[in-house]
Amino acid sequence: MKERLKVIGPGAIVTASFIGPGTVTTATRAGASFGYAVLWAVVFSIAATMILQEMTARLGIITQSSLGDAIREQFSNPILKYGSMWLVMIAITVGCSAYIAGDLLGTSLGISTLTGIPGNVLGPIVGVIILLLGLSGSYKIVEKVMIVLIVIMSVTFVTTMFVAQPDVGEVLKKAFVPSIPAGSILTIVALIGTTVVPYNLFIHSSTVQERWSKPADLKESRWDIIVSIGVGGLITAAILITSATMIRGIEVESVAELSLQLEPLLGSWAKVFISVGLFAAGLSSAIASPLGAAITIGSVLKWENGMKDRRFKLVFTAVMVIGILSSAIGFEPLDVLLFAQALNGILLPFISIMLLIIMNNKHRLGEYTNSLKANIIGGLVALICTGLGLYSLTDAIRAFVG
Repeated sequence: MKERLKVIGPGAIVTASFIGPGTVTTATRAGASFGYAVLWAVVFSIAATMILQEMTARLGIITQSSLGDAIREQFSNPILKYGSMWLVMIAITVGCSAYIAGDLLGTSLGISTLTGIPGNVLGPIVGVIILLLGLSGSYKIVEKVMIVLIVIMSVTFVTTMFVAQPDVGEVLKKAFVPSIPAGSILTIVALIGTTVVPYNLFIHSSTVQERWSKPADLKESRWDIIVSIGVGGLITAAILITSATMIRGIEVESVAELSLQLEPLLGSWAKVFISVGLFAAGLSSAIASPLGAAITIGSVLKWENGMKDRRFKLVFTAVMVIGILSSAIGFEPLDVLLFAQALNGILLPFISIMLLIIMNNKHRLGEYTNSLKANIIGGLVALICTGLGLYSLTDAIRAFVG
């Protein structure tokens, strides 16, 4: 087991990326509003993430090139080629830049709750620390930080779930029996949308190359994916289950409501547990946002030196500066967030379908192309992602116009 745990790495970065303040808040609201009824959406989103991330990791290990490389080289028609490249780069960079302020404010909220120091002071400080981490150019440091943050989130959120003493039979039933309570569709879309994240596919196809380089390594990579993303699913489920058990029927404005309800069980430790968990979630996601933008642009434009490349550091810095300035003034521009959501609505189905096409390219992958079973499962995931993407797009346009 000790040897198996040593292979954990690239998958942990993906997990740390999707467990952010948005996921914590969405899961808390889902549990408070609908109880255990939408827990199945967490199970589906984790399965979908594992399937898509396995494909992109296999691509990175077998070809020693990234998803960005594959998209650029898939089309010979210049309109399709450059149109795909720019759509991916613009959508992911705008999305990462839009969400970074929220990630930093979420991180600072965790510390602010305990210290009383304003979030608009702590946010920029955390941002500068992350900037220095990115400018170090060290993949190993980033990987280790992400793994530590996952451990912290696991301990805090899973512990609070056990303390809450949920109805285990009901939890298991709702986890595997889909239901859509009245008014829950947006929550279901949000739960899946905060887990199946397009830029994580680019991050994973690049980071696996730092660890593995031959077909025999695929087994270790799959183990890394199952364990890391499985733990991410457990964290999200734990938040939803705790919320469903403790604050069912309460309208949630922030995660603070959850700590108040846990006080009879955990006493003064309730605030500490929730604050530490929120801090870890915010920090992990705040690191991943500029990392996702820089890796995506770098892979599409074929920058050779990874995180040490001067251009990589320039993109990382630009996204972080946006986050630092935005968090300093407490600015989360709704229009930009809606625009990012709309772009994500276009990008998620596009990327999932493109990934399926690439994974059936025998010239690129040889005997490691998708099997019929993988294509059927991947096709189903892509179809659902398309539906969710279109729903997310129309919802964003409706909110933007209305």
